[in-house]
Amino acid sequence: MKRDVFKAIADPTRRAVITLIAMQSMTPNAIAEHFDTTRQAVSKHLRVLTECELVTQKQQGREIYYQLQVNKMKEIDQWLEPFRKMWEDRYKQLDEVLLTIKKEKDET
Repeated sequence: MKRDVFKAIADPTRRAVITLIAMQSMTPNAIAEHFDTTRQAVSKHLRVLTECELVTQKQQGREIYYQLQVNKMKEIDQWLEPFRKMWEDRYKQLDEVLLTIKKEKDET
């Protein structure tokens, strides 16, 4: 069952897990050490992230390591880009209005 990626990243714990494994792959136990929760709870979060294809598992000996799927994160970023652009444009327009007001105020 594939889950909705946006529901997955809506959870603050899952976002924190993503942040942890963004730089290096980690075992569930290593991830769990960063949270005040059980290893089982962390495993549930990892399962959701795996089902969304945001993380993958890699077996190394007896350990399973979780690593971030950067391409899936890029998909999220691409979806967000038009909204980011819209807000940047609005802030730029606001800056221009404020600058105009400031200039008018300085001239008087």
